[in-house]
Amino acid sequence: MLTSYTIEGKAMAVYPVMYGNTYTTPENASNPIARLFPNLCFYPSMLAIVGAASRLAKYDRLTPEEWVKSSLAIVRAFERVGGTFHFENLQAFTRLDGPCVFVGNHMSTLETFVLPAVIQPYRNVTFVVKQSLMKYPFFRWVMHSRDPIAVGRTNPREDLKAVLEGGVQRLEKGISVVVFPQATRSDELNPATFNSIGIKLAKKAGVPVVPLALKTNAWGTGGLIKDFGPITVSHPVMMRFGDPMVIEGNGKAEHQHVCDFISASLKEWT
Repeated sequence: MLTSYTIEGKAMAVYPVMYGNTYTTPENASNPIARLFPNLCFYPSMLAIVGAASRLAKYDRLTPEEWVKSSLAIVRAFERVGGTFHFENLQAFTRLDGPCVFVGNHMSTLETFVLPAVIQPYRNVTFVVKQSLMKYPFFRWVMHSRDPIAVGRTNPREDLKAVLEGGVQRLEKGISVVVFPQATRSDELNPATFNSIGIKLAKKAGVPVVPLALKTNAWGTGGLIKDFGPITVSHPVMMRFGDPMVIEGNGKAEHQHVCDFISASLKEWT
């Protein structure tokens, strides 16, 4: 179906949207031949899609509409080789009146490619990313075009300052922020390494937090090149949004709720 959205009083372009409150990949989405060779068929398509987006971004032509189109193309390419998606409770953020902070676990490269197709049709969004991604070959132009918040991941105090200052600036402009508090990708959630930086940002900006549970290990971690691992289509890609929360007090209760929400979702899916 088609939908449109409005940001800061301006009607944005119409997008082809594939979901309402939930989305599940149709049974006929895959190509029988591509299913036999998922790595061989997916990665050339993915590189072509990212390459086209990078060329647009390099010349300042990667609009929000084009960003969504490229993200949707990644989804379709993944489904074509047999991958399946299931998104739940999108109304957790689509019905909000203003921006929010998404706090989720980080499992693979896939979520950074797919989340723009899920969130951006409803509200402007950007990410907190590692500084190294801003110099990443082939993809850096796309990163720069989205005005992300870059952190070094070596000095927690400096990272907190960057996220709080940069995050508040973007949220005040109506741009939601996606935060992955884990230092590294993991198939499990370790509360000891899952910091509360997203909660602190939401509290400072006075916006709600939306928990986000992700299971994206269908895109594995590579040996020679970390971001190009095996595609395992037997692992469904799961994304579940939790109901928004307003931060009260010191935010410890909300942080614990986010951890519990993600842990329970991962346990259910496993």
